[in-house]
Amino acid sequence: MTPDEIVGRLESGMTLGIGGWGSRRKPMALVRALLRSGVTDLTVVSYGGPDIGLLAAAGRIRKLVTAFTTLDSIPLEPHFRAARERGDFELVELDEAMFMQGLTAGAQRLPFLPVRAGLGSDVLRVNPQLRTVTSPYEDGERLVAVPALRMDAALVHMNRADRFGNARYLGPDPYFDDLFCEASDTAYVSCERLVDAAGGLAEHAAPQTLLISRHSVTGVTQTPQGAHFTSCVPDYGRDEPFQKAYATAAADPEAWGAFRDRFLGGTERDYQLAVQAWHKEQR
Repeated sequence: MTPDEIVGRLESGMTLGIGGWGSRRKPMALVRALLRSGVTDLTVVSYGGPDIGLLAAAGRIRKLVTAFTTLDSIPLEPHFRAARERGDFELVELDEAMFMQGLTAGAQRLPFLPVRAGLGSDVLRVNPQLRTVTSPYEDGERLVAVPALRMDAALVHMNRADRFGNARYLGPDPYFDDLFCEASDTAYVSCERLVDAAGGLAEHAAPQTLLISRHSVTGVTQTPQGAHFTSCVPDYGRDEPFQKAYATAAADPEAWGAFRDRFLGGTERDYQLAVQAWHKEQR
């Protein structure tokens, strides 16, 4: 599929999961395609990064479920901060481990999973919909019951994939992308390179990095540099100068308008060419 064909399967009002972690291996080409569409009123589930920032700046989010929204080297995503200060959307805050348990429950079709994370913290105060359960065994321990995170669709980005939807990461961390796919009714994988299903995925990689299986994937698209400006190690690292320019522009409405017009006003190819031209200008 193409990114636009994938986004054409999405509808306003959906619950959408976005894989990756902060400013690392985000499916940014698919997010940019989403910005070119009319899809809005989304409930977004994400270990948030610039995916959340861009969607928030465009007014596409109705509700956000997240453990954080960061650019990593820039601690707080600036568009997320501004949107929250304006009260633009509802926020459901979870601890990182709670979030993972919610995804796991969704993938396993369970209503919830118990976890110790959050006990003794303010997460139960700021998220009053959370409940606790008591162990039915002799220990009688009190635990947090994290509700399942189920999604209508998920978007993830991987280093390599075949046309059937099997996909592999080559960097240091899977970022729970498999859980996003398995906890969603439909899942779409963008990748740096499509490889031969007969053996290309097994080349120069450990078996455990074959993270995503085709049974949980609806469609695949090849998007070189499709995670830019986030990292997609080892294919490329985070584009720190461009990320800094993004964050600087986000602080000023006029500067953001110019940034948006230059980098987000056209196709994915237009975006990649504009980024290349910008880097030449910085030399």
